[in-house]
Amino acid sequence: MKEIIQIENLHKSYGKYEAIKGISFSVERGTLFAFLGTNGAGKSTTIEILCTLLKKSSGIVKINGYMLDSSDHNAEIRKSIGVVFQQSLLDERLTVYENIIHRGKMYNLSKQELAENYQFVSTYLNLGDIEKQKYGTLSGGQKRRADIARALIHRPTLLFLDEPTTGLDPQTRQFVWQTIRQLQQETNMTVFLTTHYMEEAAMAHKVVVLKQGEIVAEGTPDELKTKYAYDQLALVFHNFTEGAHWLQEHNISYAEKQGIFTIRVQSTLHALALLKQAEALVASFEVIKGTMDDVFIHITKQEV
Repeated sequence: MKEIIQIENLHKSYGKYEAIKGISFSVERGTLFAFLGTNGAGKSTTIEILCTLLKKSSGIVKINGYMLDSSDHNAEIRKSIGVVFQQSLLDERLTVYENIIHRGKMYNLSKQELAENYQFVSTYLNLGDIEKQKYGTLSGGQKRRADIARALIHRPTLLFLDEPTTGLDPQTRQFVWQTIRQLQQETNMTVFLTTHYMEEAAMAHKVVVLKQGEIVAEGTPDELKTKYAYDQLALVFHNFTEGAHWLQEHNISYAEKQGIFTIRVQSTLHALALLKQAEALVASFEVIKGTMDDVFIHITKQEV
């Protein structure tokens, strides 16, 4: 089966308020999938439905081949997924080891399976230095490592990450992402990500953008950048007046700030063609590639 998640015409209402307005999308097995949107767009509601924590109003949802909202199927879905929420679910009075082992026992793992799985998550997440510490004494980055280990102790095929690196320092964020990518590539685990860091979304195989309960864009990061973002050429001229006059003479639109002229270009080749024409006038230049930040702002009309 190619798709691990299949969603058709999903709706969720709270009285007269419709939080999810008939969205449809799929997630391929073994991929990194990014689910983006502004605050209140319906991301968390969708994830809670997929994780069997919230009942949908209508629509069809299949996860790992099981139809959602069947009591037997929901139990099988829970066995195949792991979830890392923004807020931790671990007991601050227990050690990291005790927390994770206790979680593993909830899946009725045998002693051997539990020991093997703990070794697996400990190796990937470097738990050796913190496993004997009480969870409540850990730093934010250490807690996040333990949170991910908790979600992986039963070796799920699908991992939900709800803004997993928010509030972490850059070094810890980098470690978390190296671990996630390594797991995804080496174990063929599917990762379903929500994030406000667009550089994380840029690593995804597919991106879906939600706004006010509706899908407003979807595609690969490159497809979205091609459609919604653009490259820019930043120029500094030897002579400010001559440079501005040359741009006006060639009917080239620009923005100017503190002596730097910024021009929208179709591609790097387009930028090179302009540079060749203005070579004698240009003191320095920079080609600025379009980013997922630009995509998000263009689609949602809001800052990241």
